Amino acid sequence: MNRVIVFLLAAFDALVTVAAGLVVVLAPATLLWVVEFGGLAPWDALWPTAATIWQLGHVVPQEITLPADYVATAGIDPAAAPFMLSLAPLAFAGFTAISAARSGRRASRSGAAFTGAIAGTVVFAAAAAGIALTGANAVANSNLTEAILFPALIFGIPAILGALVGEWQDADRGIIAALRERTEDLPEDWSLAPTVIARAGAITVVGLIGVAALATAVVIFARGSQIVGLYEASNVDVLGAVVLTLGQLLYLPTLVVWALAFVAGPGVSLGAGSTVAASGTTTGVLPGVPLLGALPESTSPWLLLLALLPVGVGAFAGWVARSSYAADAERISARIATTLGIAVFAAGSAAILAVLASGSLGPGTLAQVGPEAGPVALAIGVEVGVSAGILLLSPRRRARDDGASASPPAALLEPSID
Repeated sequence: MNRVIVFLLAAFDALVTVAAGLVVVLAPATLLWVVEFGGLAPWDALWPTAATIWQLGHVVPQEITLPADYVATAGIDPAAAPFMLSLAPLAFAGFTAISAARSGRRASRSGAAFTGAIAGTVVFAAAAAGIALTGANAVANSNLTEAILFPALIFGIPAILGALVGEWQDADRGIIAALRERTEDLPEDWSLAPTVIARAGAITVVGLIGVAALATAVVIFARGSQIVGLYEASNVDVLGAVVLTLGQLLYLPTLVVWALAFVAGPGVSLGAGSTVAASGTTTGVLPGVPLLGALPESTSPWLLLLALLPVGVGAFAGWVARSSYAADAERISARIATTLGIAVFAAGSAAILAVLASGSLGPGTLAQVGPEAGPVALAIGVEVGVSAGILLLSPRRRARDDGASASPPAALLEPSID
């Protein structure tokens, strides 16, 4: 396909991704505007709010400065009026990353992988700049460089990865195709290692997210009464409850990452002196957000057995990797490299997720909440790496030949003569 067409299609993908994220905010905000204000207030006042939420969803920190009259009316300590809000609702970033990866993959199939990936990234960055410049307001303020760079990275990195995967699988010319051909010339196991590591690593990440999502669903169901109680204590009407629920749904992927840190062992920090982990829980005063009612007030040592879930995911990934190698052509060095590659892939992905799912939720003790990247990456790397290594490095019986080796010795078949 012509590179110009690929450029235009990738740019269109980027614009659609931006528009979809903004609509998620503007649609319920418009409904609230119609019901509460009857359409009398200026609609364009909703735009700064939508821009701020979209930026926060793409991990752009927001410096919040509450109005002086509101601080006085609510009785808030003036020292706590300005604070940083950087805990991102990862639903936005997740949607953008998936859309970008698909865009990069399509560009690869069209024969202009990196043209499409770069074009989409540039257009997304330009859209982010426009949102930052037009959505400025007195309450929430963001750094212009971060407001452009962070959304561009969230779109650009998955787009380039999608293009690389497409080139590795399908391209018949270019740098990636040449690298793949050189890899295929290596001894059999080593030629398979990059593909096996990527496949098993992707399985591991998807499996870990699935386990964390299941744990999140179980916890929300188990602590449903606490969540309902916080809804009742918020004293909001039906429309307010709907808006509050939609906002919490945007944070649900963030809570899934917290659940992954809990399952793996390190747990989640909820500010100074507060931790939720399987080994022990200490919680202080938390905002009255209903979804935070899912956080357990106490834990049992039996919950440490949840660490077996990442171990099981790693074992499955190791089994998938093991089945990719021929039983009669295995090299222990290739299998060791594959084990390390899977562990590093899982640990690196966990670290990135932990960084994205942590930040500031308010002033004071809430200035830093979420999982710590280092401990989570170490725990996931060890749990996945050990279990995958057991499957990959343990000896297995080789297929027997169809000849005499499969039959008993002839001497045993001859009748004995007394």
